[in-house]
Amino acid sequence: MFTSRPTLQGTHGMASSTHWLASACAMAVLEDDGNAFDAAVAAGFVLQVVEPHLNGPAGEVPLVFAAAGEAPRVLCGQGPAPEGADIAHFTGLGLDLVPGTGPLAAAVPGAFDAWLLLLRDYGTKPLADVLSHALGYAEHGHPAVERIGATVATVRELFETEWTTSADVYLPHGRPPAPGERLRNPALAQTWRRLLREAEAAGPGRETQIDAARRCWREGFIAEAVADFAARPAMDTSGERHAGVLTGDDLARYEATYEEPVRHDWNGWTVCKAGPWSQGPAFLQQLALLPDGLGPETYGTPEYVHTLVEGAKLAMADREAWYGDAPGADVPLKTLLSTPYNAERRALVGPDASWELRPGSPDGRAPRLAAYVRAQQDGWSPEALAGAGPLPGAGEPTVAKDGATRGDTCHLDVVDRWGNLVAATPSGGWLQANPVIPALGFPLGTRLQMTWLEPGLPNSLSPGRRPRTTLTPSLALRDGEPVMAFGTPGGDQQDQWSLHFFLAVALRERVRGGLDLQGAIDAPNWHTEAFPGSFYPRLHVPGSVTVESRIGAETIASLRRRGHDVTVGDPWSEGRLCAVARDPGTGFLSAAANPRGAQGYAAGR
Repeated sequence: MFTSRPTLQGTHGMASSTHWLASACAMAVLEDDGNAFDAAVAAGFVLQVVEPHLNGPAGEVPLVFAAAGEAPRVLCGQGPAPEGADIAHFTGLGLDLVPGTGPLAAAVPGAFDAWLLLLRDYGTKPLADVLSHALGYAEHGHPAVERIGATVATVRELFETEWTTSADVYLPHGRPPAPGERLRNPALAQTWRRLLREAEAAGPGRETQIDAARRCWREGFIAEAVADFAARPAMDTSGERHAGVLTGDDLARYEATYEEPVRHDWNGWTVCKAGPWSQGPAFLQQLALLPDGLGPETYGTPEYVHTLVEGAKLAMADREAWYGDAPGADVPLKTLLSTPYNAERRALVGPDASWELRPGSPDGRAPRLAAYVRAQQDGWSPEALAGAGPLPGAGEPTVAKDGATRGDTCHLDVVDRWGNLVAATPSGGWLQANPVIPALGFPLGTRLQMTWLEPGLPNSLSPGRRPRTTLTPSLALRDGEPVMAFGTPGGDQQDQWSLHFFLAVALRERVRGGLDLQGAIDAPNWHTEAFPGSFYPRLHVPGSVTVESRIGAETIASLRRRGHDVTVGDPWSEGRLCAVARDPGTGFLSAAANPRGAQGYAAGR
């Protein structure tokens, strides 16, 4: 089978990420006797520098990982809503939705503490070692990828007139950086240098210095600069200037947390995901909705694509009605993943496309949808927004209806020779999300835009609760043994593209004695947006499915006959998947990365 690149194979270590420099730095750490956790942290910080339009230090990151010989775990780096972020405050400002940009939409930053907690508890390297790669690229520069300049161009006027501190970094010559132009961030480099000095001053010892750096972020000079800048009004997507509600106390209280993953078994595989504060269980629901007897002979057929599209609609409708960081009893996850419930839901999949949003009623409970969603279901649509297309700086720029990817998030996976596996999906704190904090060199995030300004919903804005995130790394076990870490950027599309990749691996032949990772990544992909979007302005497109043209004329025609509103995108336009794997029997490691966009790469030996 032709693939764009080979599936890499070796025995020492493998890394895959959405930027070649992050993969290379992860591999450098592995070559220096670091483990997968050291390498993942180094790559995570590099991604903050070389993909600033996709993530930043004040963003968030969920991780799912398995240390050698241990059960998989989730590390949550999604910060909660600040104490001052209640519905009354936002509606009192005349808002119906949380803005897609600006300090008012900032949750408590979670990525930094999560990365350092992982390094402290599972890594082996000092903080200075793993941070050196990112610090070097911030200080000395890196070749700007094309999409950095393209993203800056969309918000150039905003930078020049309102967010002038961002212009200082991302319009260094009075214009967006050209592709391949050296891009520096001296303020960020100075931030990391000062952080390291203060951490080292805390005394000897790797753990001592890592914990000192965590305190510096939460309570020291970084926290002071963040809280001060968050209180300054800034223009956001509402068209008004609003101050944020994030305070030093919010920063001081936050710590990343370990959790048990949510699991689902399918055909000898077990997939582990983060809980319903993410959209991860939607992947598992789609697995649970698959019909019995799905086998290699059905893979890629028009019926196969139709079945997966309709299953995605049902799972995402349940996500909208039931998922959130609500008390456990309010998220009936056990029922949502149960065999009887999904058999009942599967019966809704007919020969034709559904244009309805159909959340289920687990345990007989009525689904709860936001009034904004119900209004769209009743036929209303904010035509001005829909006709205008993506707003500059609005929400997370994910995937256009024509299939064009505008960037959104990052992903990285690492496996080492000891059998440690890590999958992480960093995001938030994008350069287009908030003004750059001049003393630090990075902006705040905007994850609160994913919450509703309506009480009583699983994902209602509530102080201390995490906004439901779309970030959703994956870890797969085969016959109980961790064997594969994978994921993709893509906002609401992540658990569609990741599922399609997983099934392509699970249903197809192996290559050269290992899993066909690259073939599964290269396979034609698709997505539907027939459910409420997670990002401002929260639109959905009933009946929609966007496919790569490589999926074939027969499949496209069949989908249209079934009533799908099909948009045909470019041949290589769907997904930015990364993956690594290990074979417990042979010890062989493998990796692959997405060729779309000519940016993601795998490295290994």
